[in-house]
Amino acid sequence: MGRAISVFLFVVIPLAGGILTRTAVIRRNGEDYFNNTFITKFNNATIVGLLLTLVLIFSFQGEVILNNPLHIVLIAIPLIIQTFLIFFIAYLASWKLKLRHDVAAPAGMIGASNFFELAVAVAITLFGAASPVVLATVVGVLVEVPVMLALVQIANRTTGWFPGTSPAIDGAPSL
Repeated sequence: MGRAISVFLFVVIPLAGGILTRTAVIRRNGEDYFNNTFITKFNNATIVGLLLTLVLIFSFQGEVILNNPLHIVLIAIPLIIQTFLIFFIAYLASWKLKLRHDVAAPAGMIGASNFFELAVAVAITLFGAASPVVLATVVGVLVEVPVMLALVQIANRTTGWFPGTSPAIDGAPSL
């Protein structure tokens, strides 16, 4: 029963809310307004929400993290290897298939992403915020963010490998 509640709270309700909001806004103001005005109003709110969530999670897990450094390393190392491996499988397969960079980079990023934010939410619901069970998902968030940023840098620096693109200029967003 707890799993069904978790899925309902963290997947069904936000998904339904998003679908209803998108439908209503597009019906009322059009898709261009939705994509270029409505969505952009929430850019800072989503970042603040993520940061607040991380602060809360780490405040509940701080003692567990500090008291178990070996566990952190034992969880982090395989996650780092897995994330890089999956990214490069998708990214290099895209290169081999001569796909464009704007297809290859997202393919690698999406494939490598572990969606730890959802895993944290479900683990907290099932086991409680202070539970050591939540530790693995919290370490996943700690690891995934810097690893994904490193992969973005790699993708930006290898833009020129792909047909129809030129190498990314430092500082210019290409993803």
